[in-house]
Amino acid sequence: MATSASSQLSKVVKRQYMELPQGDKVQVMYIWIDGTGVGFRCKTRTVDSEPNSIADLPEWNFDGSSTYQAEGSNSDMYLIPAAMFRDPFRKDPNNLDLCEVLKYNRKTAGSNHRDTCTKVMQMVEHQSPWFGMEQEYTILGTDGHPFGWPSNGFPGPQGPYYCGVGADKAYGRDIVEAHYRACLYAGVIICGTNAEVMPAQWEFQVGPCEGIGMGDHLWVARFILHRVCEDFGVIASFDPKPIPGNWNGAGCHSNFSSKKMRELGGLLDLVESIEKLAKRHDYHIRAYDPKGGLDNARRLTGRHETSNIHEFSAGVANRGASIRIPRTVGQEKKGYFEDRRPSANCDPYAVTEALIRTCLLDEDGDEPLVY
Repeated sequence: MATSASSQLSKVVKRQYMELPQGDKVQVMYIWIDGTGVGFRCKTRTVDSEPNSIADLPEWNFDGSSTYQAEGSNSDMYLIPAAMFRDPFRKDPNNLDLCEVLKYNRKTAGSNHRDTCTKVMQMVEHQSPWFGMEQEYTILGTDGHPFGWPSNGFPGPQGPYYCGVGADKAYGRDIVEAHYRACLYAGVIICGTNAEVMPAQWEFQVGPCEGIGMGDHLWVARFILHRVCEDFGVIASFDPKPIPGNWNGAGCHSNFSSKKMRELGGLLDLVESIEKLAKRHDYHIRAYDPKGGLDNARRLTGRHETSNIHEFSAGVANRGASIRIPRTVGQEKKGYFEDRRPSANCDPYAVTEALIRTCLLDEDGDEPLVY
């Protein structure tokens, strides 16, 4: 796996320059999702003063022919500021700006799922939909193998690594801790982290977020992870099944509730939503990874704490089901459910939009409605 040698340069040397005063100017890093639907692009511009909100940031443009988003003969695309966060790398007063992408004719780019997600969320705003997403990922070394694994072999079998402690169990904790603190600084609603079942695999959780905020915060948390890994000289992989065989894959379990589900007796609404999901399984599988289910097919095998991609199932405290109802929810008769199907490389806008369409807008059929 080819990697940039710059990732190995001394960050101590860089620090003396980053401590120089910047006057009244502010650096704003514009971030967007490229044509792959999973990759990030970013570039920075100087503004004259610290922005108070998105409205203070100007639109910008970029060459879409170099990001899999346009032809070279008509390549200019627009960056529309959508969500603003503090910059944990350059620090205050500098900012990170998550952008939507529009084509030359100002229509939504193919990889921009935030636009339709926003419209759908606005339709159910009165129902206060809450989301929490559990993002699993794998740390890779520059050789393409999971970080800390033998270059010509495998570590010991799974068992001691989940939430493990010790140099022989936790592979890459420094990266995890740096990412966690950077997210808190940025204002990302990150609520936890833990080592996962496969060595060098970790998870962080984002939420609870309401409506469109779920996608905004998870995408920025992912961007920050990539930047942190860049500084450490390693790679963050969101591949749903990075290592074939008897190793756990990586998902993005999505927790969801409406206002009614969280109220006394909300279990009835929760069960009704699960029944709606059962009738629309194929639609959700297509929405839950960027390749319409092909990536997830490697992960959702019915083994390694997953359901089978071809079957819908639900159960209390069952991590082998499509939908898991937490045991406390079953006892309290209210709360949320966990959709365990989304892949680690899913688009959180597409996942949360699909849940709203099926559970709260009562859509059925194989295709989403156009409103």
